[in-house]
Parts: sequence; C-alpha cells; structure tokens
Amino acid sequence: LYIGGSEHSTGHLLYFRFWTKFLFDLGLIPFDEPAKKLVNQGMIQGISMMANVLPSVRDGEDRYDILPLGRKTDGAFERNYPIDHITFSDGKYWIDEAGARLTRNIPAFRAYELTAPNIELRPVVEKMSKSKFNVVNPDDIIEKYGADTLRLYEMFLGPLEQSKPWDTNGIEGTSRFLRKFWNLFHESDVFSISDEAPTKAEFKILHATLKKVTEDIGHMSFNTSVAQFMIAVNELGALKCRKRTVLEPLVIALAPFAPHIAEEIWMHLGHAESISTAPWPQWEAQYLEEDSFSYPISFNGKTRLQLAFPVALGKEEVEAAVLANPEVQAKLEGKAPKKVIVVPKRIVNIVV
Repeated sequence: LYIGGSEHSTGHLLYFRFWTKFLFDLGLIPFDEPAKKLVNQGMIQGISMMANVLPSVRDGEDRYDILPLGRKTDGAFERNYPIDHITFSDGKYWIDEAGARLTRNIPAFRAYELTAPNIELRPVVEKMSKSKFNVVNPDDIIEKYGADTLRLYEMFLGPLEQSKPWDTNGIEGTSRFLRKFWNLFHESDVFSISDEAPTKAEFKILHATLKKVTEDIGHMSFNTSVAQFMIAVNELGALKCRKRTVLEPLVIALAPFAPHIAEEIWMHLGHAESISTAPWPQWEAQYLEEDSFSYPISFNGKTRLQLAFPVALGKEEVEAAVLANPEVQAKLEGKAPKKVIVVPKRIVNIVV
C-alpha cells in the first residue's frame, strides 16, 4: 500500500518503481511492482491573506505602495501574506516580507508601507504551502493540545482522499472528546473501573463501535471512525458506564487513532505489555440485534405516527396490533381501512 499526496507521489512512484524493476531484473527480488494499491491523500487547505495593492499617482507617474513581488492583476499587485505579517500602525499598513510580526522599528528594507486607501485585504482558501505563507506548525498544536488531538483532528477533517480546509477552531471538538474519553475511567479525578457485568445497552454501544471502526479501517475511512468514537463516548457517559468489559476493548480500538492516551489508560488498567500487542477486539452480531422495531405508520402514504412492536411479531400480528392502537382508531374515525400493507421491519401503510 502506497499512501502519498498526488503532487509528491508522481516523483516518488517513478523513483521507487524504477529501483524495484531494476532489482527484479537483476534477480534480487521476486516482484517487479513495489505496491499493489495507491491512495492519494487530499490536499490540506489553509487560509491565506491576499493583499490587493492598488496603484497611486505621484509626480504624474504610477507607483505602487509595495514592491512588485506578486503578480499583476487589473492594475494591482496581488500577493499572499499570513494575517500576522500585516500590521496597522500610525494610520498605515505594514507588510513584513521576512515573515516576522511587524513593529514600527522593523528595518525599512524588509518592511513595506501600504497607505490605507490603497490596500484591500481578503482571506483566500487555497492549498496549505510554505510558498502561500499559510502553513500551521504542528509543534504549536501539539504543545497546546497534545499529539493525540492533532492526529484525531487530521483524521476527522474529512475523507482521506478529499481536499479539506484546516480550521484551528475545530480542533477544540477533538480535544473535548479525548477529555470525555479520559473521564470515562475516572471519578473525581481518581482512576475508577468496575468489574460489573454490562447491560444490554452498554454491550450494544461497544459492539456497534467495534463493527463500525473495524470496517472503516479496512476502507481507510478514518473520519467516520472518529465520529463513531464520539457517539459511543457520549452514550457511555450518559449511562455512567465504567465497566471494564466495555471500556477495555474500546481503548484497544482507539489506540491506532490516539496511541498516547490509550497507552496511558492501558497501563492504569493493570497491563504490563504495550497496548499495541493486545489482540484486536471482535464485534458480535448478537449484541446488535434489536428486540423491537419502531414502525412508521402511514395513512394513504403519509406518515402520521410511530409505533414500536417486538421484531418477532408476524405481519398479521403487527397489523392487528396497529389497528387496535387508540391513536390509529382515532385517525380512522370509525371507518374500516380498505387495505393494510405491512412490510416487516420497514413500514405499515393503511389505505382508507
């Protein structure tokens, strides 16, 4: 499996395919293609600040209030600058070409004055690149939020193969999720885990999550896995579940996504070996089976109410239970239905 950005992969693939075929021709390796599958990850997009600099007139000649470092469009020079490279001081805009935040004491040969009427600043979403002055330093994110939060947020941004805009504000959501996950194992900041047997609802949350994450990893659909973890943590938190049988497999499933917090919790759970050596938890269909189904009850094709019945009921039993319901009787107004259509575990339609 080869994963890489589309721009870099072209060169990389030519290079490592050449060497693979070269070694194959020498009889040193038994294959002539180095990878069976290629996945191009999407571009991460960032916000650039575009400075549209309009010309002014001095001594009868056009001049620009910024050196012409950008491209000329419609009589103006246009160039990208990060927001914190543009400073307003003494009634003037200053742009620092060197990349440091400006003060009025910056040497003039690296700082260009833009008079306020002659500059228009606007944000632009484009690919994140050093040349665009819109990169985000991962070290800064890790220092503030931790490496696990950064990993999760990058996966949560969207499908792996699609381009996605970076929004630092959105990282707060994944940070909150990890705090909630940590809190499942703690009571008043004390590590607390129970060996009680889980309820059916708790087992259902666990195995629905294991099924979803296992299948998503196979499809490289990491953003939907993170979403499922968030749902599970919210539901288990509402149930105040601190049961080992439920939470321990959940930690193993989370480990590839957030290895640091998972390893820490794994140690507190009493394991001497790394969580990376733990066998992957298997989901079981028996815990996902529903005892009842909520039927949408339609009258002439229009849904009017929902009624729940045991899934074991046959079509005739469901029809009888629906017609005996007081709400259905009230809507029938004493009339006998012309026909009742029952599609098991789908819908009941009453034709009047």
